[in-house]
Amino acid sequence: MTAQPKSQEHQKPTNALLVLADGTVFAGFGVGATGQAVGEICFNTAMTGYQEILTDPSYTDQLLCFTFPHLGITGTNADDTEDETTRRSTVPSGARGVIMRAAPGTPANWRSQEAFTHWLARRGIIGLYGIDTRALTIHIRRNGMPHGVIAHQTDGKFDIVTLQAKAKTWAGLENADLAAKVSTNTTYEAREADWKLDTGYQHAPNTGAHVVVVDYGTKSNILRRLAALGCKVSVVSCTTEAADILAMNPDGVLLSNGPGDPAATARHANPLITTLIDADMPMFGICLGHQLLALALGAKTKKMEQGHHGANHPVKDLSTGKVEIVSMNHGFTVDETSLPDGVIATHISLFDGSNCGLRLADKPVFSVQYHPEASPGPQDSFYLFEQFNRSMGSLPSNAHT
Repeated sequence: MTAQPKSQEHQKPTNALLVLADGTVFAGFGVGATGQAVGEICFNTAMTGYQEILTDPSYTDQLLCFTFPHLGITGTNADDTEDETTRRSTVPSGARGVIMRAAPGTPANWRSQEAFTHWLARRGIIGLYGIDTRALTIHIRRNGMPHGVIAHQTDGKFDIVTLQAKAKTWAGLENADLAAKVSTNTTYEAREADWKLDTGYQHAPNTGAHVVVVDYGTKSNILRRLAALGCKVSVVSCTTEAADILAMNPDGVLLSNGPGDPAATARHANPLITTLIDADMPMFGICLGHQLLALALGAKTKKMEQGHHGANHPVKDLSTGKVEIVSMNHGFTVDETSLPDGVIATHISLFDGSNCGLRLADKPVFSVQYHPEASPGPQDSFYLFEQFNRSMGSLPSNAHT
């Protein structure tokens, strides 16, 4: 089945396709990079923040459909990227393709430095617009996140049979350890803090607690939130040994977000995490870090049908009854029924009841499935970083060594 562009405002031949593994074809118009990209297709319901979303390393090997129809109207700039690790890794992170309802608009924002279409081309992201994104979203809701190929060629000539075969034979995200591919190659210190009008990102003194961030594909704003609290932030590769982290004498360790299947990444993450827990190290996990912590504690994870991707997700804190509006981006989830004794569920999604947080009953170790560094609430979840900071400060100096 081929779905033609819903709008005929562009009287020109289509030059971009989205071909699903089941044979469904969406025809539209291409922007950004040319070529082909294969990946898992998901939809995101956020109305703002397209640059931050597309550069989130958690979207590696995914093709992203936005349900909000108008992208590009605020342009792009050098400040709003989230893939800190791409400057230290040879593997590109973030979404491989973007799918839109309308043609990207002309930038109309004082912070814009580069048009969205130029930015897409420079980053190697293939863009497709002019398709019925509502139909694609409904397809995903009914059938799960499909494998697909997004293709953009200036001559508009495609071999659909070959594209479908490419989508069908793609291995997918299950059993894929993508975190090891996008993680930093070098240890570095992060000093950027909050962004302020006229002056940009502030440079933190980094005189507070020493936090080691294990980079599974960390977002820049996680590092900035820690720095804004005065923490000294050291970022290390996700393949770093526990002994090397302990030798850095940190006050706490943060397990970052990232892409891929947590069960695959856990093969090298479990020994690290269990050693740090045994050393009574205060720990905070975010998104993939939450799933990895759960696996190290003996729980299980599972693939979701549609996943959670958006900036309007309600999550309930079970200890206070407070509801937070949060940003989410994950296609795997912790099976709450598998949590062992001594591991307490702390948050749940009010959309589907899935687990969104946990903590250890007897150690300063906790995690959340969502992104507390994002600002959809806008600051509903910043308290978690403060909680982590207090857990480090409550310990006597070097008590964990």
